[in-house]
Amino acid sequence: MKSEIIQKIILDIEANCNLSKRSVEDVVLIGASKSQTIKKIIMAYEEGIKNFGENYLQEAEEKITQLDQDIVWHFIGSIQSRKAKKIAEIFDWVHTIDSFKVADKLNSARPKSKGVLNACLQINIDDEESKSGVKIENLEELIQKSEALENIKIRGLMVIPRPRDSEEEQRKVFMKVKEIYDSLIRKGYKLDTLSMGMTSDYGVAIQEGATMIRIGTGIFGPRK
Repeated sequence: MKSEIIQKIILDIEANCNLSKRSVEDVVLIGASKSQTIKKIIMAYEEGIKNFGENYLQEAEEKITQLDQDIVWHFIGSIQSRKAKKIAEIFDWVHTIDSFKVADKLNSARPKSKGVLNACLQINIDDEESKSGVKIENLEELIQKSEALENIKIRGLMVIPRPRDSEEEQRKVFMKVKEIYDSLIRKGYKLDTLSMGMTSDYGVAIQEGATMIRIGTGIFGPRK
């Protein structure tokens, strides 16, 4: 991994923010570090990336234990109920809550000493049977129920749409998610986070309002 790769992404983020008249400070770059070595994470950290996203608990726990840098750790994988306790104990953010059962388990297991767990609700925007996520029609109910939880704070929405054939089709999906997000804010829900966009589509995601983008291959190269 060469530093110019990360610098190019940072410049690209700035360019897309300028296109959409947004401040670059409004977009958080998360290095999706699944299957990457601790050495590669340290290299990315030294190039200025302070947020990393992990998909698998066991792999993440080893990394978090060994790295004492001021890293913000995001859980971006699907959450198995039996692993919710440990996820709540070691992560700063969880992006993939898709039911009240999961939110409640994370809330119960969150140590008071760690402060509130930041969370996003994952939307199943394409209504795919094979994918995790809340259906759009159930989203508001889940937010309302989760508001009663003391140790977890719903900050916003996360989405992993299926790939489209063109940039414009991908843009329409992100626009739809942004419309859902904005409508919730208009109703009075205090949301500030839109986690969408990965290596292949983060530019369009930024233009359509993403506040967090999750980039793996673009930073670390293809996984082995």
